[in-house]
Order: sequence, then structure tokens, then C-alpha cells
Amino acid sequence: MSPPSASVSIHVSAPPAVVYDLVTDIADMGEWNVECRGARWVGRVAQARPGARFRGRNSRGWRHWSTLCTVTAADPGRVFAYHVRAAGLLDVALWRFGITPTEAGCHVEQSTWDTRGPLMRVVGGIVTGVRDRAAHNEGNMRRTLEGLKRVAERRP
Repeated sequence: MSPPSASVSIHVSAPPAVVYDLVTDIADMGEWNVECRGARWVGRVAQARPGARFRGRNSRGWRHWSTLCTVTAADPGRVFAYHVRAAGLLDVALWRFGITPTEAGCHVEQSTWDTRGPLMRVVGGIVTGVRDRAAHNEGNMRRTLEGLKRVAERRP
């Protein structure tokens, strides 16, 4: 796989299982995620496992959009990844949370790969108001991981 478009990491003083539960609790993701306001499972599968789908609700200022995501990896306490599409069929990105245990909690890395074609890059920039998605994602990912850390470290 090619290098990610953006990748950010942080140390979290919480067990890997707690972090994994947070990143796979898609309905409450908006509690700590900067751009995603939450999501809901689509179809019969309502848990993080490969092939499960969810519809994400996102916003940036007054702009709002939704995405259709398919889980590509779900390894409890280690990895949660998903493929994002817009309008149900246009490639947008791959997202991944990697969780590595440490003596005092875990190391969390959030990465994304921009999979949009040229037309979708233009349309996406108009819909979201973001022209440089990689730089924008990197800033959001830092704030998102800081939010994840805050929430995870408050959990028992």
C-alpha cells in the first residue's frame, strides 16, 4: 500500500480495548471527532467487522455531507479501518486507526489515503470547502486524536 495522504499519532493513557471501543462506536464518534458528527449502521450488521457498512454524517461550518463507509479491518484492540464513498459509489478515502499497546496505555495512529479521482477532488473541494484535503485532514486528525485521548483517559 502507498504511504498515507496524512497520518498523525498520539499516546493515550488508556487500555487498547477502551480506545478500540471508542473508535468503533460510530454513533458517538462525534463526541471526540472534529469533522464526523456521528454515524449509523446500514443493513443487518450493527458492529465493526469487515464488510459492515455505516453512513457517516459530517460537517464543516455550514457545510454538511454524508458518506457511505465499508469496514475493511476490525481487529479488537488493534485496528479499525474503513473505505469511504460519496453518493454511494464515488471513491473518497481509506481511513485507519492503528492501536499499539504500550506499558502505560497505547499508541494510536490515525491515517488516511485519498482515493478520489480528479473530478471528485474538485467536487469534494466545493462541497466541503477544503482545497488541500491532506493538510486539512492532518490538522483535523491532530485535534481528533486529542479529543479521543481526552475521552479515553476519562473512562474507567
